[in-house]
Amino acid sequence: MGDKANAHPGAAGRATAADHPASVRNVVLVGHSGSGKTTLVEALALTAGAVNRAGRVEDGTAVSDYDEIEHRQQRSVQLSLVPVTWDGYKINILDTPGYADFVGELRAGLRAADAALFVVSAADGVDGSTRMVWEECAAVGMPRAIVITHLEAARADFDTMTRTCAEAFGADDPDAVLPLYLPLHGEPGPDGHAPVTGLIGLLSQRLFDYSSGEREESEPGDGQLPLIEEARNRLIEGIIAESEDETLMDRYLGGEEIDFKTLAQDLERAVARGAFFPVLAAAPAAEGARQGLGTVELLELVTGGFPTPLERAAPAVTTPDGAAREVRACDPDGPLVAEVVKTASDPYVGRVSLVRVFSGTLRPDATVHVSGHGLTDRGHEDHDVDERVGALSAPFGKQQRALTHCIAGDLACVAKLNRAETGDTLSAKDDPLLMEPWQMPDPLLPLAIQAHSKADEDKLSQGLGRLVAEDPTMRLEQNQHTHQVVLWCLGEAHADVALERLRSRYGVQVDVVPHKVSLRETFAARSAGRGRHVKQSGGHGQYAICEIEVEPLPNGSGIEFVDKVVGGAVPRQFIPSVEKGVRAQAARGVAAGHPLIDVRITLLDGKAHSVDSSDAAFQTAGALALREAAAEARIHLLEPVAEVTVMVGDDYVGAVMSDLSGRRGRVVGTEQTSGGRTLVRAEVPEMEIGRYAVDLRSLSHGTARFRRSYARHEPMPPQIAERMRERTRDAS
Repeated sequence: MGDKANAHPGAAGRATAADHPASVRNVVLVGHSGSGKTTLVEALALTAGAVNRAGRVEDGTAVSDYDEIEHRQQRSVQLSLVPVTWDGYKINILDTPGYADFVGELRAGLRAADAALFVVSAADGVDGSTRMVWEECAAVGMPRAIVITHLEAARADFDTMTRTCAEAFGADDPDAVLPLYLPLHGEPGPDGHAPVTGLIGLLSQRLFDYSSGEREESEPGDGQLPLIEEARNRLIEGIIAESEDETLMDRYLGGEEIDFKTLAQDLERAVARGAFFPVLAAAPAAEGARQGLGTVELLELVTGGFPTPLERAAPAVTTPDGAAREVRACDPDGPLVAEVVKTASDPYVGRVSLVRVFSGTLRPDATVHVSGHGLTDRGHEDHDVDERVGALSAPFGKQQRALTHCIAGDLACVAKLNRAETGDTLSAKDDPLLMEPWQMPDPLLPLAIQAHSKADEDKLSQGLGRLVAEDPTMRLEQNQHTHQVVLWCLGEAHADVALERLRSRYGVQVDVVPHKVSLRETFAARSAGRGRHVKQSGGHGQYAICEIEVEPLPNGSGIEFVDKVVGGAVPRQFIPSVEKGVRAQAARGVAAGHPLIDVRITLLDGKAHSVDSSDAAFQTAGALALREAAAEARIHLLEPVAEVTVMVGDDYVGAVMSDLSGRRGRVVGTEQTSGGRTLVRAEVPEMEIGRYAVDLRSLSHGTARFRRSYARHEPMPPQIAERMRERTRDAS
């Protein structure tokens, strides 16, 4: 691995179906937007011979970021798979978006991969979001490595950035984050900046020169070895500290020279265990060149140091009814257990599912069981259906290259699974199984939409259904109280992509409208009302009189109806009619058109006519009585209050608490947690946090996360309530 002296790029080629899990490597690229992940993917594909020197496949498209939306937005917005082969291994490279709004795509990539390559720009450093993803990987023991890009930037400094990475990622053990190579610089240009032209291996003490466009290996000059001595000694000590051979450190400290093969093997084991995190450097190939700087070293690290799918424990598996089921990890001959990590719609092929197989072997035209459970809170209904698998393929840009099979540990695209959604489990139809879903962030930015025209209205439901089936970080809400269709998204960019996909992919034009919160009304004090509905216009008339009393109840009581009529003033058969009338009026509201809640309505007296009284008449009288009682009373306008919890770095606690207070929030407590973070609990009116997902990200530089849940409705401040009533009057 790494700087093996006999490394060469000879065994390159396009991805094919893997025949054994040991020959597969699944690696996900992680990093902030602009760190150079997609450029690195294309450079690796070029070095592996999967694309031409222009970084394109046969149809002229890039292997990544080929979607029209990505071209228009000039950034990755979705997970993409680029399979290549190197030295007899199949490498599934999963390129993820770096922008925080598309963290769902990142989580899907982490689920499908067995190791992570963190891409850090030498010009920009490590941001808070990347640190948080590193901690997520650490929590599950995922092996990781770091590659530093943008070395051509004027202010790039590999040594400084390596120390920055050790500080950011090596909180527990900085000596576990160390470089395997040091960059070699050419002659300084007119601006004084010396370009990086090669690498020198710290273990093998070999020089790898990329200045010609091809990787050329040679012995370093006598003057170069002293420059790497300190870094080499530190690397060797770091590797030995993680070695499973406990005698190795004593031998090294005793002056014994540890041979290269032993060090390389121990390094590979430590990386695969997630105990050591090597730092490498990479740069894209110059125009016309075949290999980018550091790409061979990265491919060697992936094939030699990253774990095989055999070394990863499969997620928990149950039957659809919840009974635990033991499944041997990554057995191609075992029961079929595969998971849909991403779904997309192709205008020609239909729905295409990216699938990771954890057990068994998936074959074209087989009938499989599709299980989807556990995402009902996001609008995904539980489902169990049998479907026939279409063609299996490996993606290359827009192309799909046919595969004959997909074994445990490998990934493939599956066509024509019309009911499968992201997160669903595929298993044998006679042995249905269900995998525990991975954690997804809650979408907390509401986007209220309506169809632009009648033609759009006819297609809107189907388009929205496909959107949420593809993206589990998007939730669809049909709000019965505000009568709005609301898409809950992760941020503004996420919302923009959703609207663009509706328009371009599903032909649905929508308008964005202001999002409404579900307001309520209640009585501030006891009041009485009399409803009189008496009409005579020939034939049977209408006659109903009822007298009621309304009193407020504690929060959450709903509407209580009490009958206290004596002497048959209101015949027994019409008392339910009065109740139906007042409840219908309560649902319509009594002041500003919002539902009435938390009151007791008592029917005290009334009058009836032996001929003209009817069910409809007493319903009308009941509604009139409630309206009269409201006209004589002070009505509170109630707004929903959310319980908000914010996990934020200690540096931003003061700013977050001040911001919450400015939103009419009440901070109810704080709690110190690990990793220099604080959990802030507050109660905030929902009207004030519609854009909190966006504002908090800006306030905390992307390092804070929050959750919200409905707490209760409570009276709105009088001045705000009056403004809301004025808007209602103006609208009517």
